[in-house]
Amino acid sequence: MPKVADRPTKFRQVPVEPAAGDRSTQPERLVSLDAFRGFIMTALAAHGFGLRTLADDPNLGWLGRQFEHVPWEGMVFWDLIQPAFMFMVGLAMPYAFRARERRYGPGAVLPHVAWRALMLILISQIIMSISGGELEFQLINVLAQIGFTYFLCYLILQLPFRGQVAAAALILAGHTALFHLFPGSDGAWSQADNVGARIDRFFGLQYSGYYVTINFISSTVTTLAGAWCGALMLEKASHARRMKTLAVAAAASSAGGYLLSLLNPMVKRLWTASFTLASLGCVIFLLLGFYWLVEVRGMRKLTFPLVVVGMNSIFIYCLNILLWGWFDRAVGVFTGGFEAFGAAAPILQATAVFAALWWVCYWLYQRKIFLKV
Repeated sequence: MPKVADRPTKFRQVPVEPAAGDRSTQPERLVSLDAFRGFIMTALAAHGFGLRTLADDPNLGWLGRQFEHVPWEGMVFWDLIQPAFMFMVGLAMPYAFRARERRYGPGAVLPHVAWRALMLILISQIIMSISGGELEFQLINVLAQIGFTYFLCYLILQLPFRGQVAAAALILAGHTALFHLFPGSDGAWSQADNVGARIDRFFGLQYSGYYVTINFISSTVTTLAGAWCGALMLEKASHARRMKTLAVAAAASSAGGYLLSLLNPMVKRLWTASFTLASLGCVIFLLLGFYWLVEVRGMRKLTFPLVVVGMNSIFIYCLNILLWGWFDRAVGVFTGGFEAFGAAAPILQATAVFAALWWVCYWLYQRKIFLKV
């Protein structure tokens, strides 16, 4: 349910910890996470600002191709959107759990986690059914996948840290072994009849694009890694130490993922082990950038538009899925789709539509109305 409070008396940002170089810090709220979440959600809700239309441009094709999923093997920016969501869910978990324990006691966390996981899965079914125009049951939507990984990650976090690391390794090894033990007609990583696709068909599920439900198994590692980074942020440590740890983790994960891809193909649609590690490294590098920008350099005015979106990410996600077409038509009444601008028209129109979505988020932000599950 939305949280509603009195309207702020003036335009302001959410209070954040002052940037302080290398002094020891323990922020109550990680504003860089809000900015990071806002950045990813902006890219998604703006439909990549229409840049995918440049995919065939002889000069800017490399940029346009960053905003469309690769057909099968490989990774571009657009393939990082879901891993970033999974990671950020984990990153927020230590903060949320600590706050809930302080307010209600340790016993209140598990029921909340179970309820939230269930609600995420339920909401995913509702918005996808409305979007598709008919009742639909599917479990590859990002909210449904987050629901699964959120609950599994919480259970793993109850183990000692060494046990958590072992669990992550076993998950990736087990996920890989499952595909090898039950190969398809073209081997373990067959597009149409891999073990994940066969499991889905057994339950009457069949998705376009070769996505499979059991992605949530390996993507749990992405969420778990986010929780580890969240725990790092809660430690009483200097900015320099946190940044060094993040940089080492990002480099190691990326290198491990690309090396592993020599044996294990990097396929997002199956969330293979190599994709898990490589995408995780990229996502941690993004977090590092926002942490430096917001928490260290204190550039909060620069990132404020992203924070507005990041603090209402579920709302704008649902708004984008359900009402993008309506906003596009409404804005088009005044812009004419920018048809006079030729090839730049889709980019300008997508930007204008997102501006309208942003103003809705800002209206809610001014009144402290945030949709939470």
